[in-house]
Amino acid sequence: MSWREEYNKKLVTAEEAIKSIHDNDKVVMAFGCSEPRCIVRAMRENYKNYNNVEVINMLLLGETPWVDEEVRGHFRYNSFFASGTNRKAIAAGVADYTSCYLSETPSVLRDYIKPRVTVMSVAPPDEEGYVSLGTNCDYIETTLAHCEVKIAQVNKNMPYTYGATRKHVSEFTYFVECDEPIPEVPAPPLTEVEVKIGKHCASLINDGDCIQLGIGGIPNAICEELKDKKDLGLHSEMVGDGVVDLIKSGVINNTKKNIDNGKTILGFAFGTKKLFDHLDKNRDVEMVPMDYVNNPVIIAQNDNVVSVNSCLQVDLMGQVVSDTIGLNQFSGVGGQVDFVRGATMSKGGRSIIAMPSTAKGDTISKIVPKITDYSAVTTTRNDVNYIVTEFGIAQLKGKTMRERARALIAIAHPDFRDELSEEFERRFNEKY
Repeated sequence: MSWREEYNKKLVTAEEAIKSIHDNDKVVMAFGCSEPRCIVRAMRENYKNYNNVEVINMLLLGETPWVDEEVRGHFRYNSFFASGTNRKAIAAGVADYTSCYLSETPSVLRDYIKPRVTVMSVAPPDEEGYVSLGTNCDYIETTLAHCEVKIAQVNKNMPYTYGATRKHVSEFTYFVECDEPIPEVPAPPLTEVEVKIGKHCASLINDGDCIQLGIGGIPNAICEELKDKKDLGLHSEMVGDGVVDLIKSGVINNTKKNIDNGKTILGFAFGTKKLFDHLDKNRDVEMVPMDYVNNPVIIAQNDNVVSVNSCLQVDLMGQVVSDTIGLNQFSGVGGQVDFVRGATMSKGGRSIIAMPSTAKGDTISKIVPKITDYSAVTTTRNDVNYIVTEFGIAQLKGKTMRERARALIAIAHPDFRDELSEEFERRFNEKY
């Protein structure tokens, strides 16, 4: 049987494909720009056919139908990353949250959660019968290999990417053809604060460094400040549109990397058509699973790795809180700790935690005497290197607790420095 015959034999409607999902199943889904929305809609519309089905994924860009009151008892949602669409449901106990380093997500799914069904989006097959996982390799590459049922939404708008994303049609159970726009994550205009933070972070990046950036205002601001750099490498769990111009101009060329030389290494992409078009059929970019791109041992094999991540709160000891506010789950652990440790182990590497100094219209300081009660520490004080706000850079490695507190107060918002200074005097028995 040719691959075309095999593909056509497996080609069904969304309604037919989801009949392979049984009561009490665990179903893991692709997330973000790779959400298989046609199949999600079919499952939501036919919710009465299911009982106690657990739906698992990372981060949804659209609505989260699995937390609707109508579907309770039929579906239960388990997220590896809280967001605006599911925070309230998690706090109310209507949905679940699983805490996990991004590097361990594939193995946690495979060895502990053990889903039976995996659902994803793919680009149409090439002439050799290989589809592509497109914008997301992350954990889907692993669940595709280990789940009993594999359902793929085939979408001609999905970019065809290389690396570990290229899979033969024989590896799938069903294909559902459904062309629709890829969910996009547009970048809002940069704020003055983000521009200042971007300048500070860029000052810590040198020619030839290998960088990790996330998405959002601060990474985009950093990209704007890197246009005069040379020979940068890129090894990052995810990126947005900001890196495209740097790659096209040759600023990012990956020529100094010890491993994956000449290649941009990504786990998934969160951007717009600008980014998708750049990824499409681009053999200089390789999409790889999280247990590779986020593995600190792999990260450290490149010299001069600079990681940039953000957080919600830093206390005067340098403890970093990035995913909780008290007992409320705000986001997820993500890859912060993976890259902080990988950069630390890298020869010449540096890790940066970058954040605005305040939140909620300058009414809350992000640098605090102590972290909010019950908040979970994401990155320990022993792991932290640089903390950056719009007011400057605090380098914490090798510093005493007293020196750390001084450095952090100096980059706090001026409106809160008196309060922090009073805590400094109480704690260290000396004037700030």
